[in-house]
Amino acid sequence: MASSPSQLTVATINVNGIRAAVRRGMGAWIAAAQPDVVLLQELRAPDPLVRELVAELLGECDVVNVEAAAKGRAGVAIASRLPIREHRSTLPLADGQEEFEGDTGRWIEADVELPDGRTVTAVSTYLYSGTAGTPSMDWKYAHLDRVTARLEALHAADPDGLVVVGGDINIGHRELDIKNWRGNRKSAGFLPEERAYLERWYSPREAGGLGLVDIGRHAAGEVEGPYTWWSWRGQAFDNDSGWRIDVQITTPRLAEGLLEARVDRAASYAERFSDHAPFVATYRL
Repeated sequence: MASSPSQLTVATINVNGIRAAVRRGMGAWIAAAQPDVVLLQELRAPDPLVRELVAELLGECDVVNVEAAAKGRAGVAIASRLPIREHRSTLPLADGQEEFEGDTGRWIEADVELPDGRTVTAVSTYLYSGTAGTPSMDWKYAHLDRVTARLEALHAADPDGLVVVGGDINIGHRELDIKNWRGNRKSAGFLPEERAYLERWYSPREAGGLGLVDIGRHAAGEVEGPYTWWSWRGQAFDNDSGWRIDVQITTPRLAEGLLEARVDRAASYAERFSDHAPFVATYRL
């Protein structure tokens, strides 16, 4: 384990297909970063293969995984070098809410036991990307309603305030989070209706928000990016024309203990193992 008993290093990464990521060299990044908990998205692989490849990457660890209903799509997992005591692989449904087939493989949460007996609730999530003006946006908004309700419940239920939600949320919160924000004002991922959800998550409770903390923005301050996703096409990566959509969202208690946060951007296009970069944070507990 890389961290001391009083610290926890959490990494989140959309692997864009775990088989391809391993083939492209993801193992070297894991060996260098040495995270305690890894939140994985868009695995696109059946459960036995996910477990086999995660063991290859991390060695002995606990793994919880949920596949997408559609073969070769989505899929989320949590791998932990600390014991996972409980896990939940679906978002609760409120009365009258409908679950879409595409909701499967987008949310998993685990109670990770710390050396002192406390637990950290870790969540790996992969939100819909959606396409503006199509039914997929209705699915995205319905899913965001469920995510918002669950975030509120997790925050309220944890007496120690140890909750970290990581993943690819497919929404840029602010203009600072997208290089070409002007050209994406009418595109999914930067619509006012989507951004309003994030505004509620991050606003103080006294202002009607959930009072959660966007660790990436908290650590970086008022700067462009740092971006976490760049298209494979063209010169997007070389020109750093990206989106900051891979996040860790925490309770204020955990954010207060933040020691370091970074985007592990590959040194070159050829060294990327995914079109996303890992986002890594270390917390003092």
